[in-house]
Amino acid sequence: MDPFAINFLVLLCLNIFTHSFCIRIHNSTCIKSEKQALLKFRQDLQGPSNMLADWTRNGDCCNWSGVVCDNVTGRVTELHLGSAQGGCALKAKAETLVRPKLGGKLNPSLLDLKSLSYLDLSDNNFGQTPIPAWFWNLTSRLHYLNISRNQFLGNISDLLTMSHPSVVLDLSSNNFTGPLPRISVSVTALDLSKNALSGSISHFLCYRMNQPMRLEVLNLSCNLFSGEIPDCWEQWPRLVAIKFCNNSFSGKIPSSMGTLTHLQSLHLRNNSLVGEVPFSLRNCTELLTVDFGANQLSGEIPTWMGERPTKLIVIILQTNRFHGPIPQEFCALSSLQILDLSHNNLSGIIPSCIKNLSAMISRNNSDGKISYNTSRGCFFDDVALVVKGVVMDYSATLKLLALLDLSDNNLSGDIPEEVTSLKGLISLNLSNNLLVGRIPDNIGSMRLLECVDLSKNNLSGGIPSSMTELNFLSYLNLSNNKLTGKIPSGTQLQSLSASSFLGTELFGPPLTKDNTSSPLTPSNTVGEEEVDNGPKVNWFHLSVEFGFLFGFFGVIGPVIFRINDVAQYRDGSRDVNG
Repeated sequence: MDPFAINFLVLLCLNIFTHSFCIRIHNSTCIKSEKQALLKFRQDLQGPSNMLADWTRNGDCCNWSGVVCDNVTGRVTELHLGSAQGGCALKAKAETLVRPKLGGKLNPSLLDLKSLSYLDLSDNNFGQTPIPAWFWNLTSRLHYLNISRNQFLGNISDLLTMSHPSVVLDLSSNNFTGPLPRISVSVTALDLSKNALSGSISHFLCYRMNQPMRLEVLNLSCNLFSGEIPDCWEQWPRLVAIKFCNNSFSGKIPSSMGTLTHLQSLHLRNNSLVGEVPFSLRNCTELLTVDFGANQLSGEIPTWMGERPTKLIVIILQTNRFHGPIPQEFCALSSLQILDLSHNNLSGIIPSCIKNLSAMISRNNSDGKISYNTSRGCFFDDVALVVKGVVMDYSATLKLLALLDLSDNNLSGDIPEEVTSLKGLISLNLSNNLLVGRIPDNIGSMRLLECVDLSKNNLSGGIPSSMTELNFLSYLNLSNNKLTGKIPSGTQLQSLSASSFLGTELFGPPLTKDNTSSPLTPSNTVGEEEVDNGPKVNWFHLSVEFGFLFGFFGVIGPVIFRINDVAQYRDGSRDVNG
């Protein structure tokens, strides 16, 4: 299932509790005209033969599965026809009710349901179906609309006529094209991610300059939007979450975003943004997640992120053009669990005060999701992270993950022993820097580590024996360093790929068969395969050394009796095999 759609799950928690999908008993029967409208709607639907089996002419439509009626008037108020139902009210149970998928087409008889205010058709199988023009007229009286994870085609009309004071719209994961629609002031949450919408968003953000909007969640990720992000955020004061990832936005991050004092989640990943991070964002003191990765941002990493108490849990600034040192102020971020500064031009040392990142010191046993409560439901955050060399999307377990990634920079000096204080870390990546010295002896105390990458540095010495205590370790890369000695015996290390140790002077399994008598025994892996950036076996020098030893022991016996022969061997006048 699409992670963006899952993470934008803004379902009404109270409704999830109070409305099941089984037959319900109501005080009044449904209105005949609305029953007929529902039967017409069903005629154009496709699905398994038992799908909506209780929708019959002889039944009471208020008792049909997926239908909710007003107990007093008998009018249909809600249709729950999404194939996957779940929400924040069910997260404690960790279960999802999965229903068969509907298909076919949408019948305009829905317009006859005059009191319909809640419509969920999410995660069905309508195929490449153009959304009918009449459908957008239906939205004027809805307070909840979810048609996500279908394949609807066409443009989205402006949604300006909402009569309900608080509206949730989830149109994500379809094939909608055209410009971003303008929305009513009453829309509280809007998810248009995973479509093919394009163009500028200025007309959307700036067309009502004197009327504050009620929007709290805005997700435009994975579209084709371009141009600059407009600098008119003052009229969106209630925003809690913004997701603009995976578009083609350019220009600078607008300074007016600093007026969003309720903002908790800001995702601008994978665009073409330039310039420095605006100082005005210092005013967004409620931020929990900041993801500016994969842009062209420059300057030094802003120190204000740690200059005063903040709630930051996730900071992702990877793949930009930041330079300078890692701010010492970051060490004051007591809630920080994920710090990804990889693929920049950072220099200097890894600050020893890193031991003060208290949220990385112990395992987080709370709910795995980072969620934001809005006036209409829950928003679950997600981020893309590189773990074990693979880019993965994290949502349901995001808050259980502790990660430190400083790879691909110009960091120098030793790996500070204080890093081993971060015993809650799952992933540690310091690869491709200029680090020297030894691997900290106490690294084995970081018992939760699953991924360690220290490759492409100038580390020396041996592998600490304590590393054998990392029972969860499933990914290790120590390649292309100046490490020496025998690889410590231990189930975890011997089960790892030999490539984890190539380009070093290490020996022993998994590089060779267990042979502790001579570290000079050439590894078949290294000897037969050329390793990039690693040392190669010089067979010429080895042959000279073995020739010398053979010649020496060949003459040590006769030397007592034939001094002249010894001279001949030294002069090279006699073949050593003669």
